[in-house]
Amino acid sequence: MRTGIKLKSLFFSILLLTATSYSAVRLPKLVGDGMVLQRDAKVKIWGWATAGEKITVHFIESTLQTTADQNGDWQVLLAEKPAGGPYTMQIEASNSITIDDILIGDVWVCSGQSNMGVAMGWLTTVYPKEIANSENKFIRQFNVPVTMNFQEREKDFKYGQWQSANPKNLRSFTAVGYFFAQKLYETYKIPIGIIHASLGGSSAEAWISEESLKEFPKYYEDAQSFKTPGYIERINKQDDARVKSWNQLLRQNDAGLKDPHTTWYDPELDTSAWENMSLPGYWDESKPAPVNGVYWFRKQIAVPAEMTGKQALLKLGRIVDCDSVFINGKFIGTTGSQYAPRAYKIPDNLLTEGDNTLVIRVINYIRHGGFVPGKQYELAAGETTINLAGEWQYRVGTIMEPLQDRLFTGKIPTGLFNGMLAPMLNYSIKGAVWYQGESNTSRAFEHYDLFKLLIQDWRTNWRQGNFPFLYVQLPNFVEVNTELTRYDWAYFRESQLKALAIPNTGMAVTIDIGEYNDIHPANKKDVGYRLALAAHKVAYSEKQIVYSGPIYKAIKIKGNKVILAFTNVGGGLVAKNGNELKRFEICGSDNKYYPAQAQIEKDKVIVWCDNVARPVAARYAWANNPEGANLYNQEGLPASPFRTCELY
Repeated sequence: MRTGIKLKSLFFSILLLTATSYSAVRLPKLVGDGMVLQRDAKVKIWGWATAGEKITVHFIESTLQTTADQNGDWQVLLAEKPAGGPYTMQIEASNSITIDDILIGDVWVCSGQSNMGVAMGWLTTVYPKEIANSENKFIRQFNVPVTMNFQEREKDFKYGQWQSANPKNLRSFTAVGYFFAQKLYETYKIPIGIIHASLGGSSAEAWISEESLKEFPKYYEDAQSFKTPGYIERINKQDDARVKSWNQLLRQNDAGLKDPHTTWYDPELDTSAWENMSLPGYWDESKPAPVNGVYWFRKQIAVPAEMTGKQALLKLGRIVDCDSVFINGKFIGTTGSQYAPRAYKIPDNLLTEGDNTLVIRVINYIRHGGFVPGKQYELAAGETTINLAGEWQYRVGTIMEPLQDRLFTGKIPTGLFNGMLAPMLNYSIKGAVWYQGESNTSRAFEHYDLFKLLIQDWRTNWRQGNFPFLYVQLPNFVEVNTELTRYDWAYFRESQLKALAIPNTGMAVTIDIGEYNDIHPANKKDVGYRLALAAHKVAYSEKQIVYSGPIYKAIKIKGNKVILAFTNVGGGLVAKNGNELKRFEICGSDNKYYPAQAQIEKDKVIVWCDNVARPVAARYAWANNPEGANLYNQEGLPASPFRTCELY
């Protein structure tokens, strides 16, 4: 009898739980307060409910009704509406949902890897005025949470909400996406919605659906292997144990922390036995095998009276890989990523007039560790700044074997498509903005086909035809090396240039705004603005606008000279910062390139070299970091790097 009562109680509990879970209408996270709907397009509103439940949607002056299907799915299609708002939407069923503050404008998906993901919060010292003046309720972002699924497509995001631009919210906005949206709003005065979905270090194949990846058997097979139950979990568990063990051993053996009474960040520590090193720079860079582990750095700073009693800012550029900072024995802060900029706020009562002790404990996991050259290393308070570059004392805390990289799931094929794109495929958009490629440069020769597939895949899955697809050509990067260069980034930029042949695409050239020492260049404003120029042409049909720098069109050989023709010359070709064009090269049939002279004649560039009597090909800005490349149009937009034929 008691067993029967328990079973009956369990049965009714399940019924109650089912009714509670599924009777109420539920909406996807994208469909909520503050959302931006696509103007001049049929817009789908969808969700989930109990099978057979009737749903009514009231919006502006229309009322739409539907019934949830046997799986509980439902949707309605709103008629095309012009830009405007704010509006309210009412959804009625067994429950009632009100969605407030809806705008109608243009919706752009901003995706890719870390250079799309760099948030305005990273750039507070670069764009303080832009952040302070960012209040604009007509620019909004939905930040997609990082999610990967290797089994199937996700139906909804785990969390997320629409946020309007203001000094507080802007810290989480994609910087490239924000400046892109800002420029579009400035031009068209309509609401702009950004759906930001990116992941640092992710590869292109991770953003492509399983069905499409069959065209790349290797990536398709990789995707299948990660479907094996427990496979990823097993690798992650092994990685967790390995990383934990490495860090425990490092902490245990670090001489700077072994004795809690005489730690190496103690201002009174005797450092007479410490060695000197000039910073910024990398330690042991000249050695074939890097030295990994913990290095401690100390510097005595003479602080003048005018810097005391006020909040100070310590800028430490970038450090590879992880740092912890102490001033006068007090812990100031820590940063765990080599890519993040360091800007530590110092309490206003910590600095004293005279000598102050700055200590930095640096952990390096693999490859060369140190302080990235070319960055700012300074202490500032009020109007006074102290340059920290120069001689520092240092001592090794402990040496470790390199900590090998753990499995990074952001490169596994299909995972990000399933987790971060699939839930938004019902949402009507104006187009997509893409900034990715650094993770694929080592495979540059396959990139054109892979990128073309990605664009086709997105367009197929969104079912909106050939919507505008804008992308960023990779900027200049790594130290200038005129002797030996692998040209990975040059080949990759070429693949991106070729992609302009894909219908309804636009490319922002950024060869002049990268940083040799930073894979995340700070100038995101010009990137966003150049993407907006491309949008004016591709998405908004502004026929007269000059939206790009010069693009190579044709070559003609006349004697010992090469004559190059271009599109997008605008008001005319110019040599920026001087009369002499730089970074042009030509070759003969031996495929040996020589630096060449070049001059502008109307809308063409004439190139020649005394070492090449019978030229057959030319190239421009053909390097990972083509320093000095200066072919522009009069509108101030740089020419894309190119070569006239694919000789190797």
